[in-house]
Amino acid sequence: MAEKKVCEDLVKERKRCTFDVQELTNLIDGGAQGTQERRDVENIVLSTPGLSSNDDVPEEYLSHKERYENAIRKACILAEVVKKYAERHNTMDAFRPTNKYRVMLGVIKDVSPFMLHMGMFVPTILSQSDPEQLGEWLPKAMSMEYLGTYAQTELGHGTFLRGLETTATYDASTEEFIIHSPSLTAYKWWPGGLAHTANHCIVVAQLYTKGQCYGVHPFFVQIRDTDTHMPLPGVKVGEIGPKMGFQTANNGFLGFDHYRIPRRNMLMKNAQVLKDGTYVKNAKNEKASYGTMVFVRVLIVTDVSYELSRAATIAVRYAAVRHQSQPKPGQPEPQILDYVTQQHKLFIGVATSHVFRVTGYWLWDAYSQTIKDVGKGNMDQLPELHALACCLKAVCSRDATARVEEFRLACGGHGFMASSNLPIINGIVSATITYEGEYTVLMLQTARFLVKAWKQATLGNSMTPTVSYLVKFFNNDRVQWENTPSGIISGFQAIAAGKTKAAYDSISNYEKTGLDFEDAWNSASVQLVNASEAHCRAILCEVSWKEMVRHATNASPSLGKVLLQLAELYLVYWALEKRGDLLMYSTITREDIARLQARYEELLALIRPNAIGIVDAFDVRDEILNSTLGAYDGRVYERLMEEALKSPLNAEPVNQSFHKYLKPLMMKAKL
Repeated sequence: MAEKKVCEDLVKERKRCTFDVQELTNLIDGGAQGTQERRDVENIVLSTPGLSSNDDVPEEYLSHKERYENAIRKACILAEVVKKYAERHNTMDAFRPTNKYRVMLGVIKDVSPFMLHMGMFVPTILSQSDPEQLGEWLPKAMSMEYLGTYAQTELGHGTFLRGLETTATYDASTEEFIIHSPSLTAYKWWPGGLAHTANHCIVVAQLYTKGQCYGVHPFFVQIRDTDTHMPLPGVKVGEIGPKMGFQTANNGFLGFDHYRIPRRNMLMKNAQVLKDGTYVKNAKNEKASYGTMVFVRVLIVTDVSYELSRAATIAVRYAAVRHQSQPKPGQPEPQILDYVTQQHKLFIGVATSHVFRVTGYWLWDAYSQTIKDVGKGNMDQLPELHALACCLKAVCSRDATARVEEFRLACGGHGFMASSNLPIINGIVSATITYEGEYTVLMLQTARFLVKAWKQATLGNSMTPTVSYLVKFFNNDRVQWENTPSGIISGFQAIAAGKTKAAYDSISNYEKTGLDFEDAWNSASVQLVNASEAHCRAILCEVSWKEMVRHATNASPSLGKVLLQLAELYLVYWALEKRGDLLMYSTITREDIARLQARYEELLALIRPNAIGIVDAFDVRDEILNSTLGAYDGRVYERLMEEALKSPLNAEPVNQSFHKYLKPLMMKAKL
């Protein structure tokens, strides 16, 4: 990127940087080749006619209908470009964490209507189909002859799958399943692309055969004619309307009126219904669908990491350009990035992006290994993976939303402008708290694993890796405090163990009063969620510190220092945030907390000279930032005015409403 016409503040900041920005970019991309491949994809996409995000009229001024039509136009062009790239490079890396294809955010500002096609429709076909089905459906899904989505959530039920009302009843006389929505609350609600984009979908429904219900199973269902795109008879489908974010995701509703599909449209890798209606479950793959449930949750950790990097780039660059106040009379107004309060708002978000990225890759490796084991019939690690994916998805999505909002607030009034792109990023990230498992529900899923683990600890049984720390604190209420990264990690493990024990004991005490287990569980549920949050925080601290130390060891000394500063900042920040818990579960003292505070402020000062270099290393192109505040050149005020002038209201000096409404009002006032 050329530095001509770059804001002088940013030129100075970049000269202050003590490490090689390109080295950090390569690390983020998984190597120099990863960086080159990502940039190649970005160059190809952003040079394609029709994919520019710099439209004469920004999409915020379009109607709801126009925004969808614009998004689908661009999504179709983008799909062709990416498909040709994948064919030339023989790549299927869209299914693992990568920033390679994030360029779509530079094409469609909000969310693509195709998001769930590759995000859930194709992965479900891959993981749940038998070989014959795979051969029939996958090529058409990959070529996008079949445009798909994943329809699970209903108006009346979301995360609680056993409560889903949509039915799939087998009719042996015709060898068909009858898909039916028995009530309004049984209508599918929320799937992206369902409303007017998809012609096929995976429908999760209660399977009935021979008068017996066998629980929820996935079905491959065509909902629209592939030539006319008209909804098929027996299918009622449409859009659910505007939302806080995801305006172009084309979220839809779907209902069925005794709609028939062939028997073989049940995804049959893990279970099947024979021609005569006999239900057969594949014992080897009995829990395989359980493993695939975590796929999207695993990816969300790195997804929110990337959104944090976008928001951080915007807010930190703006803080370097913006000058405000006059703390010293007669002196120039300082950059707001020089205020320690501003550094406090910004740098934890920058550090969190790195923490979530390295933890997300670690989680992906754990997921990949577990799925390989499942394929060999070994299900032992599935419960632990499920518990990990649940709490990390929940905590990372919630933390990321808080950090993005802090970035927005750190930009003052300008952060409220749509042209800053922070409101859209905020909407994208805040949605992750709810979809693919609502925060509290997922935390309680992890809590069930923790309660079982604590019981195993009381029996002296061996523990799985991520909960093995519980044994250390079984007979020790408070850990000896050390003001070091390893000491902070031990402190968080002690908090998690203490809160797990407290929740476990509360359940036991409630049961002693006569409550059954589930009522006792409900009564202790606030404590259980707190225990899960503490367990997740301990995992985040331990994993991210180990991973960042590993990266720092392999990096140049100058970059290694920066990586360790960011990793330690994360640990110290959360130690200060959780000081009350540490006082309960460790021997930390007031003096220790004061030293932590001093170290925190020291870390802010150490990171400050490299702040712009660190966000530059995220290497998010201006087209993908889509922000007046965060562009590489720092022309904040010029860009704000340029965007303001694009408003259709500025096309004429006097709006017609003056003659219709304002002038008559003023004339009446003169009488």
